[in-house]
Amino acid sequence: MPVEEPAKIRKLAGSCQCGSVTYEVADAFVFAVNCHCSLCRRATGAAFKPLAGIERDKLHITNGADKIQIFDAGSWHDERCKACGSFLFAVVRNGAFAHVAMGTLVDTPSIRPSAHVFVGSKAPWFDITDDLPQYDEGIIVKEN
Repeated sequence: MPVEEPAKIRKLAGSCQCGSVTYEVADAFVFAVNCHCSLCRRATGAAFKPLAGIERDKLHITNGADKIQIFDAGSWHDERCKACGSFLFAVVRNGAFAHVAMGTLVDTPSIRPSAHVFVGSKAPWFDITDDLPQYDEGIIVKEN
């Protein structure tokens, strides 16, 4: 019986605003949500952060690794471009997982946000107008 080759996973390109830092990530995200927590709002300066979660080893900096600034928050950290300040991703779960800022993806991912999380602490000046489920806190996401 012939051995089948594993399906090739599409790679997505990502970049900071100025292009100093570029990355490649597998189009194999485990989940995507719109996070309304105060930390994500402050990190992005927006009402919420659309993020997609993936195992950290599926994300690779392709250019500008020396241009990354790490903002350590203890059990997790944010990675930004030193030149333009763009928030690229957060490294969470003891370094095993990354929450990619979907706005930094150059290519279109196959996943779309499926929920709004931490709506209990959302910005009072922002109204959610779509039909996605809303959760006052985070949700438990089953990982592969």
